[in-house]
Amino acid sequence: MYYTAFARSFAAAQPLRMRSPRFHLLAIAVAAVLAAPAAVARPRADATQTGGEVRGLWVLRSSLASPASVASMVDTATRSGFNTLLVQVRGRGEAFYRSDLEPRAPELDSQPDTFDPLAMVIDLGHRAGLRVHAWVNVNLVASGATLPRDRGHVAVAHPEWLMVPRPLAESLRRTDPRSPAYIGALARWTRTESERVEGLYLSPVAPASQDYTVSIVRELVSRYAVDGVHLDYIRYPGADFDYSATTLDEFRAQQRPRATATDRSRIDREFVADAFAWTKAYPDAFVAFRQQRLTSLVVRLREAARSVRPELTVSAAVVPSGEIARREKLQDWPDWAARGYLDAVCPMIYTTDETEFGGLIADLQRTLRDVPIWAGIGAYRLSAARTAGNVRIARRAGVAGVLLFSYDSVTGPSALTPNYLATLRPVLLESPAGGTDRR
Repeated sequence: MYYTAFARSFAAAQPLRMRSPRFHLLAIAVAAVLAAPAAVARPRADATQTGGEVRGLWVLRSSLASPASVASMVDTATRSGFNTLLVQVRGRGEAFYRSDLEPRAPELDSQPDTFDPLAMVIDLGHRAGLRVHAWVNVNLVASGATLPRDRGHVAVAHPEWLMVPRPLAESLRRTDPRSPAYIGALARWTRTESERVEGLYLSPVAPASQDYTVSIVRELVSRYAVDGVHLDYIRYPGADFDYSATTLDEFRAQQRPRATATDRSRIDREFVADAFAWTKAYPDAFVAFRQQRLTSLVVRLREAARSVRPELTVSAAVVPSGEIARREKLQDWPDWAARGYLDAVCPMIYTTDETEFGGLIADLQRTLRDVPIWAGIGAYRLSAARTAGNVRIARRAGVAGVLLFSYDSVTGPSALTPNYLATLRPVLLESPAGGTDRR
């Protein structure tokens, strides 16, 4: 009775042109999901395993904030020729799913407790033949502009796990992490650097911090029949991170046994007055140390996900240039791919220049060889015609799939082309032979 009443009110809230019999059935399905247990659908093999092309959408958490927006998103994606959704269920250390570990996202405050966005996407998406991947922002956990209100939020409960930029390292080393002054200083600095630093990041260096992040992914895949886990912000904000006390101490502990007795004594004396003493003495080793800790987190996240769902696909959004990723973000994704830690690599090729787009695709193909590439296209910056051109460039290069960033930007008022996805649909459904792919 609850979901029948909900279906009526949900349909009534839509424009008359949408009140078709098909839409009423969708509304009833929406309401049924609200009353259903979290994980009921059975996951299917991803296109990475079956050899089919991935045609995916990155879906921001803003489109998961209500049953109506979820239903509309799934319906639009299906009608537009997509077969894969990467839905942002962890954006800033808050959950758009049922979690015992992280607070429910404030964007869901107006919704009943029975509303579970991820469960609804999985249910409707699987019924429509879509694969659903849980998009997880790994290290980015809070905005610098507005600190989390929930005292249980990881950034508030464990500020000692947050990455520290080099300019703040000396002052924060002398500040108690539990003091409001600590996170306050981090937030203020982050706001001044907002053009290059998106917010507050958890460090992958502290073992307890890694354990926490791994527990998030393990909980997700244990509770939901997702077809994949998509790792985003699995990087450092820049090469001048992380200089937290924990990281500097961990590096010192690793490096001391490798130094001569004379060097140990000298650098330890310097370390008393200079927190950077060991990093100055071994700068290349400090870069490798931070890269290795991030790599170890990737390995652990993969193991946690695959131990629960062996058929699940693990992918990651990466800086398209491997060299820049290593140097500027300490993100050694070429090594991750070479060692089999990722089932698919999703380079964020958001350039507006088609020649540059094609060149980066070619470079990626040479780097990755047999590892599937899902080419990320910055649709938010492009007309539908330009996006269609990039889809064709990627296909000619032989990539395993294409992803558009983002559903929200091309369906909202800021879309550069009216009816963006409808315009793109014929291109998405083209087959390499020039026919039509009907799934």
